[in-house]
Amino acid sequence: MIRVMMICLGNICRSPMAEFVLKDMVAQRGLSDCFEIASAATSTEEIGNPVHPGTRRKLAEVGISTAGKYAVQVKRSDYDRYDYFLLADSSNLRNIRRIIPADPENKIHRLLDFSDRPRDIADPWYTGNFDVTYDDVVEGCEAFLRHVLNERK
Repeated sequence: MIRVMMICLGNICRSPMAEFVLKDMVAQRGLSDCFEIASAATSTEEIGNPVHPGTRRKLAEVGISTAGKYAVQVKRSDYDRYDYFLLADSSNLRNIRRIIPADPENKIHRLLDFSDRPRDIADPWYTGNFDVTYDDVVEGCEAFLRHVLNERK
C-alpha cells in the first residue's frame, strides 16, 4: 500500500484537488487497492470547511466529485502513517516543518518536484484561476505516479 498525503495551506483548494485527481488516476489504472490518498492543511484556518466551490466546479467539469471532503490539519503522527507528503508550494514546506520538524525518510516534497518543470502550484484562492491550478495538479500527479510506479518495479 502506497500512502500519500496532499498538503496545502487550507485544504480547500489545491490539496483536495490533488487528492481527488490522483484518486481518479489510480482508479482509471485499476490501482485503487494499492493506494491510500488523503489531503490536509498546514494551517487551522479552514478546518471543517468543505472544498472551495472553484475546486468543486473545476473537478466536476472532468467528472470528479469531492463529496464528503472537509478540511483537516496534518498531524505530527501522520508522518508514521504516510509514505509521501506532497506539498503545493514552498510556503507549505516551511509550514509543515512546524508540525513535522524532521524528515529522516525523505517523505516530504513539492508535488511538481516530480515533474520536468519543478515549481510551486499557484493558490487559486488568490489567483482565482482554477484552470491553471488544475493543469499543474494533473502534471504533478502524473509525474508522481510515473515516479512511484517506476520505483516499485
